[in-house]
Amino acid sequence: MHADRDRCVRAVRSRDSRFDGWFFTAVTSTGIYCRPSCPALTPRPENMVFLPSAAACQQAGFRACKRCRPDASPGSPEWNHRADLVARAMRLVADGVVDREGVPGLAARLGYSARQVERQLNAELGAGPLALARAQRAQTARLLIETTALPMADIAFASGFSSIRTFNETVQEVYALAPSALRARAGGAAEPGAGTVRLRLPLRGPFTPDNLFGHLVATAVPGVEEWHDGAYRRTLDLPHGPGIVALSPLPEYVDCRLRLRELRDLPAAISRCRRLLDLDADPEAVDTALAADPDLAPLVRKAPGRRVPRTTDEAEFAVRAVLGQQVSTAAARTHAGRLAASYGTPVDDPDGGLTHLFPRPAALAALDPEQLAMPRSRRRTLTGLVDALAAGALALGADSDWDLARARLAELPGVGPWTVEVIAMRALGDPDAFPVTDLGIRQAAEALGLPATPAALTRRATAWRPWRAYATQYLWATSAHPINVMPRS
Repeated sequence: MHADRDRCVRAVRSRDSRFDGWFFTAVTSTGIYCRPSCPALTPRPENMVFLPSAAACQQAGFRACKRCRPDASPGSPEWNHRADLVARAMRLVADGVVDREGVPGLAARLGYSARQVERQLNAELGAGPLALARAQRAQTARLLIETTALPMADIAFASGFSSIRTFNETVQEVYALAPSALRARAGGAAEPGAGTVRLRLPLRGPFTPDNLFGHLVATAVPGVEEWHDGAYRRTLDLPHGPGIVALSPLPEYVDCRLRLRELRDLPAAISRCRRLLDLDADPEAVDTALAADPDLAPLVRKAPGRRVPRTTDEAEFAVRAVLGQQVSTAAARTHAGRLAASYGTPVDDPDGGLTHLFPRPAALAALDPEQLAMPRSRRRTLTGLVDALAAGALALGADSDWDLARARLAELPGVGPWTVEVIAMRALGDPDAFPVTDLGIRQAAEALGLPATPAALTRRATAWRPWRAYATQYLWATSAHPINVMPRS
């Protein structure tokens, strides 16, 4: 979008927050960069330069606006509804892969050379993977400086910097303030507890959280997830150790409280929580497209801004999808809870009742299928899925090729179209996934006067593309199932 100068100027003049994260405004007369909705005096158009990423602004020598904090914008929705190289790379950068594995590791995960990845990111974002990772380190550092009382040396290494000197220089360059001045400006925030960070997760409005949190809580795995004190809480299996997150929906943002064993995991934890809640979505674009259908328009007007409930762990969700085949929500939760208690890693939760991480595929590969209280055919499906995940024959993650993952899933015995599409929708994040054979969708379609047979409904749903996963949320919302109701505190 940053290449459409007239559209960008209009967005800046109207301070339109819908475009925050889509592009950034660098002001040549002041040397700062802002989000489109910055409340400061609007600069002259001839002094505006529009860039596609915060990293590109920093690389061009601009520093972040202290008033609108552009680095805290919601992420670009482009990376959620695309599955090409750049989108997959951006999801991995957000998860901290460059800091953990370097650019060669990023390229290896994507199946391209480091040179190809560098070239494509520079072409589209104006910055390569190292610059993008540097911008993320700066944002992580600011969060820790402003929300904890940790010593600056600890913050430097927790943010991914290799030295205190680099940390100081980067913070000064990006924010035009020394780390100590940033902390003083924030009012000397006290640390909530060892390894604990509290922050706001920004989002684009409108935002209707009912089905999002209702679904997560109604399907919560005992010991792994819970609703407690007005927040959805769950354990997180992070690169450097376990974590626990509590997420509370508010009108303009989601309150996030993270308890981490290793603060180095903060970028990965934030990225996974945003992905779980689909916070980088563009609800205006989705709802405008779906409301063009007269049958869906009343549902959209009634509760605009529905999100797709996703996951923090793609392999975990795939296992749970198989456990949920042709059984009730309660039965699926029971099966998953037993697996977590038997094979998951125990965690300590001083603030609630969480007890385990959901087991990784390698741990589940050791299970005895005869101990599973389910039909023999589903046992074979589960063990086939777990074996494929553990062996690397099936890759489900932020870097997954959606079409390849679908094909590999469909090859597994007992994995049918419903399972493939549910995994594509909630684990892979495909916004056009459509579990057309789902009973709830068929019942909703029939109640709305839409074709109820899968083939006819698929043809009818062509008009909803590429947002059929969001249409699914609106169709599901027509029922009284608990997945559509916001839990009570």
